[in-house]
Amino acid sequence: MLTQPFADAIAQAERAVAEAPHIRGDQDLIEGYDYLAGGIRASIQMAWAYDRDFPYFVRSTGPYTKMGLDNPDTLYFHAWLRDDAEYVVTGRRGSTADLSFQILDGSYSPVNVPDSLTAFDDREIEIDADGSFEIRFGPGLSGPNAFPLAPGSAMLVVREVFSDWSTEEPGTLRIHRADRLGAAPAPLTQEAIAKRYAVAGKMLVGRIRTFLAFAERFYLNLPVNTLTTPRLTPGGLATQYSSVGHYELADDQAMVVTVPVSDAPYQGLQLGTMWYVSLDYINHQTSLTVPQARVDPDGMVRYVISERDPGVANWIERTGHDRGYVQLRWQRLSRALTPDDGPRAEVVAVDDLPKQLPYYEPISPAEWRERIAARQVATAARMLG
Repeated sequence: MLTQPFADAIAQAERAVAEAPHIRGDQDLIEGYDYLAGGIRASIQMAWAYDRDFPYFVRSTGPYTKMGLDNPDTLYFHAWLRDDAEYVVTGRRGSTADLSFQILDGSYSPVNVPDSLTAFDDREIEIDADGSFEIRFGPGLSGPNAFPLAPGSAMLVVREVFSDWSTEEPGTLRIHRADRLGAAPAPLTQEAIAKRYAVAGKMLVGRIRTFLAFAERFYLNLPVNTLTTPRLTPGGLATQYSSVGHYELADDQAMVVTVPVSDAPYQGLQLGTMWYVSLDYINHQTSLTVPQARVDPDGMVRYVISERDPGVANWIERTGHDRGYVQLRWQRLSRALTPDDGPRAEVVAVDDLPKQLPYYEPISPAEWRERIAARQVATAARMLG
């Protein structure tokens, strides 16, 4: 059968999910099977978009194709490249907090983070008054809006990051290989289709194994209920810092994360499941940017991670997940962050929060419902449109 390699890969990926070391009960396994479904969708999409001569931008992750502790505030796009060809990216800059570009060598594996061969944001390119721009990538290129492709360049990743979902608008993007504009790809053959199913299968198995190992490598060796000082994100952009950790909390406990508001255009916190993907960020408040959060008079944001509703605006819902990952991100930075910019974490009893929070200010159930409604409205257009 033409699809047999992909069917075999699904079975292999399912075994990897079922044997994941963090599984403690049925709910973990159910979420694993849902994660597998997202991987199947994404792998098919990525394999059919694998065309380095006639590339186009594909949504790398979304609400139903999650991976790699996806940031709820980011639209991720990618296109495949050849390191010996020239490519042209055209677009219009939206009003989002950040727009960044990164060239990867494609070496994600259970033991490797891909090398970032080029990384920059839109501050390094010339943009016309109407927001339009053109960027060129190719071997040996240099000059305004021109960037070299180093040997091994395999993928262009673009991130568009929202800080205020209710007011910011996304831009547009297009890519083509410079010497193929006006031409067309060869007709599909059965051999090409068979190859794509095989590639999709390899992507699926690699995706499942890689990110389970990635989370263990970068998170689970840290002391529980702590967060690291801000550091450059591994494999990430030159202007992105992160603070990471993992939590384990009883239902009557809360983890209070206190962090100063920085001068970064984007600063946010999110939770992730043990499958290293975001929680439901559409129907629950499992992440917050600074504009979404309530900032205390001393310039601090105090997030309250708990299962029980503490009745505060900055409640981060763990939605039944007594274990998981915590990540803070700062993006589009103009300076290096220091430990003073980073978070403090403390585990307290939920009942003690009125005494533990210096600016404790409860909100009503109606106010909370309005916050969730705003998330649902904003993300419906931005993430699913």
